Amino acid sequence: MTTTFEENLAALEQIVQSLEEGTVTLDESLKAFEKGIKLSRSCQKELNRAEKKVEVLVKENDEIKGKETFET
Repeated sequence: MTTTFEENLAALEQIVQSLEEGTVTLDESLKAFEKGIKLSRSCQKELNRAEKKVEVLVKENDEIKGKETFET
């Protein structure tokens, strides 16, 4: 099952909160930290993908606007 960016971010926030509270054991903290790193990488990868898509859409929009300017 694939998780969404929002689900990964919520899980990451929960991990950060539990680590900040300091109520878990060292072993649990290390496991949570490792999972948090994986979630962070996944979120960053998704953000990079979204950023590239936005750049493509903006470029396409600029090209269309440029053509409209020359056509009028």
